[in-house]
Amino acid sequence: MRFHSLATFLLPLSLMLLAGSCNENTQNVAPDLQTPYEKGNGNTTATYDQLMEFYRDLAREYPEINLQTLGETDSGEPLHLITYNPGGGFDFQKLRKEKVILLILNGIHPGEPDGIDATSLLMRDLASGKITVPGNVVISAIPVYNVGGALNRNTASRANQNGPESYGFRGNARNFDLNRDFLKMDTGNARTFASIFKMVGPHLFLDTHVSNGADYTYTLTHLFSQHNKLGGAAGDFLEKTLRPGLEKALIEKGWEITPYVNVFNRPPDGGFSQFMDYPRYSTGYAALWNTPGLMVETHMLKPYASRVQGTYELMQRLIGLAETHGDSLKILKEVSQDQYRAGMYYPFNWEIDSTAYQNLTFMGYQADTIISSVTGLPRLKYNRQEPVTLNVPYYNQFKNMDSIRIPRAYIVPRSWSRIRERLDWNGIKYMEFEADSTLEVTRYRIEDYKTFSRPYEGHYPHYQTRIHEELETLEFRAGDLWIPTAQEGVRYLLETLEPELPDSFFSWNFFDPILQQKESFSPYVFEDTAAKMLQADSALRIAFEIKKAEDSDFSANASHQLEWLFQRSPNYEAAHMQYPVYRIE
Repeated sequence: MRFHSLATFLLPLSLMLLAGSCNENTQNVAPDLQTPYEKGNGNTTATYDQLMEFYRDLAREYPEINLQTLGETDSGEPLHLITYNPGGGFDFQKLRKEKVILLILNGIHPGEPDGIDATSLLMRDLASGKITVPGNVVISAIPVYNVGGALNRNTASRANQNGPESYGFRGNARNFDLNRDFLKMDTGNARTFASIFKMVGPHLFLDTHVSNGADYTYTLTHLFSQHNKLGGAAGDFLEKTLRPGLEKALIEKGWEITPYVNVFNRPPDGGFSQFMDYPRYSTGYAALWNTPGLMVETHMLKPYASRVQGTYELMQRLIGLAETHGDSLKILKEVSQDQYRAGMYYPFNWEIDSTAYQNLTFMGYQADTIISSVTGLPRLKYNRQEPVTLNVPYYNQFKNMDSIRIPRAYIVPRSWSRIRERLDWNGIKYMEFEADSTLEVTRYRIEDYKTFSRPYEGHYPHYQTRIHEELETLEFRAGDLWIPTAQEGVRYLLETLEPELPDSFFSWNFFDPILQQKESFSPYVFEDTAAKMLQADSALRIAFEIKKAEDSDFSANASHQLEWLFQRSPNYEAAHMQYPVYRIE
């Protein structure tokens, strides 16, 4: 075998107080270094062009700021990375060893621009010395991830949102929701993000959002990587140190925060559960590389100035935690890899543990049911004049219902080029067979699956997949891929190549050709063949009779009976339902 060379990818404060707090950022700042947000009225957000012009000016002014133009997006415009390093120098391979790196992702949904404006304030204040960061922390940010959505500006698509006056659109240039695309990678945005993530190698990750499923007093809510799924020491650190540390630090600054209120169109009075961030989502993707992640979800009914300032404050407190726990974050990223070695078991099929919850003090509003003046039917109404403090159950413990043994390697035939592309984009190491080879492997047959009847992000995903596995000796061709699991991307490989997992390439339809039978039969011809099969094989005949006796629909359907026999004949094609990814145990 020869090693495959991977390409290097370069690719509850008053509004008056809040406005005053934002205006503090402009003191002693030259007019040309005011952010586009500061130049507005507190209810406007930067356009894409205004933002990038600001960052170019900032990078020219301060050597501690670096602006990189990286790979393309579906819009045709590139992604950028803005980085602040108090000591200068922007070689991430070197920085990862010396410092702790926070990566911020903004504008995945450009109609939720709070983080876009908060980050511009943060970077300017870091560069100008208004706020200081110890020398062991580096902050990088993607200013706007969904460039196409940011350019598609409007004033109406966020029906529930209280400002800003205009904003971008949720879908990207091809109408994909980018926060569902981190594993399937249908978009240029996702491909470039993967290269940036590998280049930066962050120890901590933040994704900025705006959300509303209910009404309550909080401006800020948090959605951390699910700690059980993150696993091991990293999961414990996130749940026992990072989450309570952030909550405490914000409360000390006058900013109450609560876990993301995972309800929709019902009051949270009965409690709620943590959101399960599968790898299709940003924080779930970060977890595959042992990076603790966090989404900040500001509440869309709060004034825009409050939301921007709250996001800014959260970023500062997160930087402080990165400073305090920098050594732990670096060590955890290294040792977490030891959990995922060949022969160990990888958990999946996560469910809420209904027996384990914490009592959460939750500050909401009185929720009433009144008669709608529109429909004449009961509707939910929150009374903001009646704040209430509730004790609600918060379910943030998940348990895995299944697990899979980690193999030494996977083999993927060279013909499946779309799989190979995604391995390359994610920096997965593999080798190519130099000559045709015969090996004993574990192979899967797809026994059953269900498929969504409506499109979801350009696909009709499969779910509830069942497989049958068996050992077989098979021939492989020169150029087929040998993919060892002893590498940083082991979790990525397991999540994408094991067909039962919810974000696997099988679940996202990459292997659908195997599900269609290519050859069939004419009943008037195969009837005679079937009769000979039953006459010659007593075991087959008995099984056939049992099947008919136990299944009345089967016994009444001649086509089903002939198909059952055809699938047990030498005429049946070997490729049908045979999953073309193989395990080396």
